Amino acid sequence: MPFPSVVTFWFVDAAEPGEVLSAEPKADRGFGRKLLAQINPAWPITPIGEFPLNRSSRPGRAEFYIAGYPGVAVVQTFVPDVETVSDTANFLRTALPSADTYIFAEGTDSDFAGFAHFSGDELRRAFASTRDVVAEDVGLPEPFEAPYWAGETAEQLGGISLPFVPKELTRAAQESWIGVEVTPEGPDLNVVGYAVDGRPEPRIAAPAPATKSVAQVASRFAEKDKGYDDYVAPDTEEDGGEFAELADASLAAAKRVGRTLSRRARAFVAGVKERIRHSDRG
Repeated sequence: MPFPSVVTFWFVDAAEPGEVLSAEPKADRGFGRKLLAQINPAWPITPIGEFPLNRSSRPGRAEFYIAGYPGVAVVQTFVPDVETVSDTANFLRTALPSADTYIFAEGTDSDFAGFAHFSGDELRRAFASTRDVVAEDVGLPEPFEAPYWAGETAEQLGGISLPFVPKELTRAAQESWIGVEVTPEGPDLNVVGYAVDGRPEPRIAAPAPATKSVAQVASRFAEKDKGYDDYVAPDTEEDGGEFAELADASLAAAKRVGRTLSRRARAFVAGVKERIRHSDRG
């Protein structure tokens, strides 16, 4: 029975992939586009965002989360019909040559999960199951599997049920082979998301400028009122929009009137003094 699943492919050439990933390297936006174009040149490729793989929502249909780091690459996508992990989406497994390829699958609407390890082109270990049905079991169990098979990690259901939860074993396999926890508590695994179904690239609106409060505008108005400085054109973004423009315009008009009255007063006083001076001579 096929299971809709999120499938993650890790392509590893680095001797210590955990050290590479723990450094939280940035994803190259062009790497994923080139990889998808190589897989299928007919795909219309649309970037849909950049985010940490370990703290993102699951990819949907026709979506790929991709990153290339030094010696490590990752591709995550949705596969609607996984039965055995070792032969799912082979077009992806063979897309990048690597010393080791690790594949992890988790059902989106079931308890199905599994994993596979290829050394070059050789399948070394693969396991996939639900709690009640084993779909694939190839190679010898790895050391990290021991406590799961021993029933030390989950409540025992009895009967034909496996002594562990398949998704928990799959996550343990990923942590053991990749060297980091692929969880929100682990290092950020920065990836770029792409869609290949022809959708337009999402537009991200610029944030609106913060609105000034009345108190903030009033305080700036009061500061401008000190000392009758020469008029300076208002900065509309800093002064809170139309209200601040009107306030500054009114203040400027008042200053101009004040300066005019001051000049007239000085001229009047000077005229009076001049008349008094001439009257003394007479």
